[in-house]
Amino acid sequence: MSSSSAESKMALAKTVLSTIGSVAATAMLVRTIVHDYIPPELHEYLFFGLKNMFIKFSNQLTMVIDEFDGLVNNEIYEAVAIYLGNKLSPNIRRLKISKPAKENNFNITMERNEEVTDVYNGQTFKWIWLCRQTQAKHFYNHRDMNSTLKSEIRSFELTFHKKNKDLVINSYLPYIMKEAKLQKHESKTIKIHTVDYENMYNLHDMWKPVNLDHPATFGTIAMEQDQKDTILKDLERFVKRKDYYRKVGKAWKRGYLLFGPPGTGKSSLIAAMANYLKFDIYDLELTVLRRNSDLKKLLVATANKSILVVEDIDCTIDLQDNLANRAAFVHSNGYQQENKVTLSGLLNFIDGLWSSCGDERIIIFTTNHIEKLDPALLRPGRMDVHIHMAYCTPCGFKLLAANYLGIKDHKLFKEIEELIDTANVTPAEVAEQLLKEDEAEDSLKGLINLIHKKIKEKEEAEAKPKKVEIPQVEVGMTMGRGG
Repeated sequence: MSSSSAESKMALAKTVLSTIGSVAATAMLVRTIVHDYIPPELHEYLFFGLKNMFIKFSNQLTMVIDEFDGLVNNEIYEAVAIYLGNKLSPNIRRLKISKPAKENNFNITMERNEEVTDVYNGQTFKWIWLCRQTQAKHFYNHRDMNSTLKSEIRSFELTFHKKNKDLVINSYLPYIMKEAKLQKHESKTIKIHTVDYENMYNLHDMWKPVNLDHPATFGTIAMEQDQKDTILKDLERFVKRKDYYRKVGKAWKRGYLLFGPPGTGKSSLIAAMANYLKFDIYDLELTVLRRNSDLKKLLVATANKSILVVEDIDCTIDLQDNLANRAAFVHSNGYQQENKVTLSGLLNFIDGLWSSCGDERIIIFTTNHIEKLDPALLRPGRMDVHIHMAYCTPCGFKLLAANYLGIKDHKLFKEIEELIDTANVTPAEVAEQLLKEDEAEDSLKGLINLIHKKIKEKEEAEAKPKKVEIPQVEVGMTMGRGG
């Protein structure tokens, strides 16, 4: 019985091999005939027809995702490239890896003609990255900085069962777009942008970026824990409320005013917010701008998911000017032109029509003197959250001691905490003192001496008699119209 079965399998194998040989010979014969007897210009047409014939009998559907839609970037292509970077299978043979000079992370992508299989909702999807040469060697696309150096067109091909067409369009591709956006945001290197005044009229070069390497986090800044929790909850609620802002008809932005004495940690809090949200910072200096139109150009050129910072707002713009009185000078030809940024121009961006030019933006103003600010700037909708940056507290001191000295308790802690309650010592002053000595006890003793000095200065200032200012009355003559 076993001998008969073996003979049967052997006969079947011979039949299969014979059939394969016949098919191969036929294919070679057809190829020879096509090559020798059919004009070359008909080759592509013939093979295109054969391909279509096989496609008609196939249950597979292929979608082509080109890199560009005309001369405009194809967002789906960019999202797929990011998404597939984390979907590389163990069977893949070639990878592309790169690292830009100013970035912290590696970029991993699939190589040309490599295939990746992805599973979504229990369905299998096959991806392949194709690059084909073009005849136009000097093709130029102004949106592709390297297009003059290459002659290829790149695209992704997605192949799947025809029954999953609606799943791909309505669920799978939107899922890829969302995941790619999250991956790009998580791996981004945070940058701080400053104005490049030599390129003020070039929209793409107005801001000059550098990496933000500030190490501040909500775990390291010297602030009361309740205040930290309040800020964190507000930030988290803000980034999750895109649909809510659109529903109520408001621009998706949030305004913060940080006020308090110098050295209380305003800049550190801004850096902590940027590191927490992974938002870029745009540092805007208003005093160098000549007119409101320059301000608009700069603000429109800022990206989404960013923090716009104007430090010392009370010093950089004359906010007490009447909103109706814009500073202007009259040229010899009779035309008027603004020669400085006004409160009106600033408010138009914060709370006017220009506020809708961008999404998910945070605007932060800092000041040492909140009493100098115009009430028009402080109301909700412009500066939504007012954060008082106070002098160092016992809780703040403990956090700084843990961070700078690596200790959570010491015999001198109680004395320092009692002294801090009566002295106006900033977190910056405490941190600087803790850095001065190598030994923890020496640093703490130095801090005690500093606090005693601050208390003495405060007592001496309070003991000095205050000068009484006598208002001066100007005597003049006003000439009116008429008799």
